Amino acid sequence: MVKQLREFLRLESAGGILLVVAMILAMIVVNTGLWPWYKGLLAIPIEIRIGEFEIAKPLLLWINDGQMAIFFFLIGLEVKREVLEGELSDPAQVMLPAVAAVGGVVVPALVFTWFNYGDDSAMKAWAIPTATDIAFALGVLSLLGNRVPASLKLFLLTLAIIDDLVAILIIAVFYSVDISTLSLIIAGLAYAALVIQNRRGVMRLTSYLVFGLIMWAAVLKSGVHATIAGVLLAFTIPLKHPEGKQFSPLRNLEHDLHPTVVFIILPLFAFANTGIPLEGMNMEALMQPEPFGIAMGLFLGKQLGVFTFTWAAVKTGIAKLPLNVGWLEIYGLSVLTGIGFTMSLFISSLAFEEGATNLNADRLGILAGSFASALLGYVVLYFALKNKAPINDIEDEENNV
Repeated sequence: MVKQLREFLRLESAGGILLVVAMILAMIVVNTGLWPWYKGLLAIPIEIRIGEFEIAKPLLLWINDGQMAIFFFLIGLEVKREVLEGELSDPAQVMLPAVAAVGGVVVPALVFTWFNYGDDSAMKAWAIPTATDIAFALGVLSLLGNRVPASLKLFLLTLAIIDDLVAILIIAVFYSVDISTLSLIIAGLAYAALVIQNRRGVMRLTSYLVFGLIMWAAVLKSGVHATIAGVLLAFTIPLKHPEGKQFSPLRNLEHDLHPTVVFIILPLFAFANTGIPLEGMNMEALMQPEPFGIAMGLFLGKQLGVFTFTWAAVKTGIAKLPLNVGWLEIYGLSVLTGIGFTMSLFISSLAFEEGATNLNADRLGILAGSFASALLGYVVLYFALKNKAPINDIEDEENNV
């Protein structure tokens, strides 16, 4: 049994499977007699106090503000490594997924705006369909087995990294409120201390994490969303170590955090944020402009944006298609980017307060658009790849979320 569990956790699809299980479990709990327990659990107050300083939030916000900061910390580590010595260090390799990522943000936002322009309340949700859940998308891609070209997977990974960077910028610019100057000054001083440590060649992770925790608390109090602190901390973690790659603080931290994020943090976030009461949730509710705009932004906007921007980049000579990848595979992958799921749910939690009347309908739109994208993307890629010979000697690429 233990051996089977370990083999499951090694699967690239395992993270996506756990997300689905967490979502189904949340839906069952919310729509049965366990709903009061679920609501009460997420409302449990948790308080940390040091002298006059305190952070008091319900469990739900500790998950959304605290654990998701760890997720974005991991994203930041991945981005820094890729920029310094990975795929993002080669401009030629980055150009096509970068252009595709721009299309995957702009067009979904325009599709949503088409359905909701003029409604100021609904327009707070414009960024929800711009996100991609890379763990879920890679999980679907892995179900296709060893016929998936390594270059196609790399294209999706690079696109997702850039998509995450855009999401971070959107959160910082559009979802920060009631800015506290004093808290920002404290956060800035903590960040300066982190940068100084990096410049002086400090390799001990403990000192980085202490100042990172101070910065996170200050950013949380400042009105800027706390996930930004996770990214800033990641950018100061040293990549290179005088004694070699095996001692790299960044690489070791990324390696250690990855299973925690994929198998605990993201499923827990999904469980806490996908509990949607089905009472009153029908096709009529989904067809309301806001949830319908989200669903269409993810399902239609993402595939149109990613595919057309990719096509334009190739046809104009700006970039070339990945090796051994044709247009049908690109289209199937474009559809998969419409799996917004946890990232879209996270942005929706920033756009609206818990309990807002339109929050559950928006979540329904996210789930509808994400699962439609997953199903169509899988079908398209299945037929695109079914006649290709299995690729047996592909380098086992690490699936970093």
